[in-house]
Amino acid sequence: MTVCAAALLIVSLIPLLWLGRYNVMCIDDYDYGRQVHDTWLATGSYLESVQTAWRQNMEFYQNWQGTYVSCFLMALCPMNFHYEIAWIVPVIMIGMFAASTFVLGRHILTKWLGADRKASSFIMLLLLFMFYQILEAPFEGIYWYNGSTHYILMQSVWFFTLAAVSGALWTKSRKLAVLYSVVAAALAVVVGGGNLITGLQAEILMVFLLLYAMVKNRSKIWAVCLPLVTGSIGFLCNTMAPGNLVRSTLDPSTGYSAVWSVILSFYYALTFMIRWTPAFAILTWLAVLPVLWNMMKTSEKTFSHPIWVTAGIYCVISAMFTPTLYAVGMVGLARVDNIIQMVYYLGLFAGTAYWLGYFSHRKSEGTAAEAFGSFLERTGNKMTLAGLFLVLVVWVFTADKNTYTSFSAARSLVNGDAQTFYEEAMERHEIYVNEDIVDVELDPYSAKPALFSFDDLSTDRGNWLNLAVMQYYHKAYVELRD
Repeated sequence: MTVCAAALLIVSLIPLLWLGRYNVMCIDDYDYGRQVHDTWLATGSYLESVQTAWRQNMEFYQNWQGTYVSCFLMALCPMNFHYEIAWIVPVIMIGMFAASTFVLGRHILTKWLGADRKASSFIMLLLLFMFYQILEAPFEGIYWYNGSTHYILMQSVWFFTLAAVSGALWTKSRKLAVLYSVVAAALAVVVGGGNLITGLQAEILMVFLLLYAMVKNRSKIWAVCLPLVTGSIGFLCNTMAPGNLVRSTLDPSTGYSAVWSVILSFYYALTFMIRWTPAFAILTWLAVLPVLWNMMKTSEKTFSHPIWVTAGIYCVISAMFTPTLYAVGMVGLARVDNIIQMVYYLGLFAGTAYWLGYFSHRKSEGTAAEAFGSFLERTGNKMTLAGLFLVLVVWVFTADKNTYTSFSAARSLVNGDAQTFYEEAMERHEIYVNEDIVDVELDPYSAKPALFSFDDLSTDRGNWLNLAVMQYYHKAYVELRD
């Protein structure tokens, strides 16, 4: 079953990666990459380009935003060096996020909840399959370099960091604990210099782990303190950057007060959790219930605090809505929602496992919990196979083929939208790099894959995106024809 789940995930990802063959540079990639692109054209040196990226990063730190790791990486967009290499973006983003989620999720199930490794792998493979089919914003989370680097990549680093810290707590080898802690400390600096949603989440969870170590494993307090200190320093450098203050004075957007931001985050967490639990997710969840029950029943953990665990999961999810409420007074930013959605699914599966462990370890003869557990044991793999069959039926036979990402990508490949879009994008690029053409007038795209949901250029040459392309390629103006 685990092998079949792995095959299902791989098959579902093939269209997404194949569509990446027709990916192109877009939106903020131009603004953040302009200086590096100019350096590359002038010198052809990767070292000089990296130095330019760092200088720009420091300028941004002083004048625009404090995310010193994200800004540095965003300046080094691969398309600055080779325009045709945009296919590597989905490979990196899916590879990093899927791998980090799998590692962290399986670690939680095996080390914290005492589950079997193979069964845990089965659960995580199905979770990843589900997630990538109903991903909130596929373009922002898979294909757009700037947006996915700032959120998906930084969240991936945090997942690896969290797994390393937790590994240091659980390992019995002191040398391995030191290695895990040092690696986590280095990665924590990267996380601290990324987006504030991931950074705040990291601070909260690291404090939780420190409290756990103080109560349960005092000999390992140092293993948590080291990455907590380095991550907190990095996060403080991020939030206290002079550029944040400069940007706040230039940006008319105003957010809620700190107190109201926290209060509203609990409300929005609930509304988005409901939104992210469609029939597809419910069927997948039902399919894994017998597996989770058997895993938790055989676990040697005590599962004594289901209420606290549930409250903790809800608080972590809610906290991820707080930064945008405080900064701009809104939620629902697509590129942000992707990472919150995954944290919700991890919390949903882990929380369900914990509750099943709680009920399976309690003497509850004649109760509904016992009856439910007996039902799961009797049905076993039959319920899982039936549930997965229904998941596949919904996945394959849904009328709107853009509902699920893999079929949407496959549809764009089969009907030629992806190929047509890429041909027209490359024709535009040939115009952009032609030094004899300084007044650029372009036709709108005649086709575009449904997953490529970014805005095109405008008929208004003063539009910010038009200006970004104009400055990137040093044109007099860039506009779309009516």
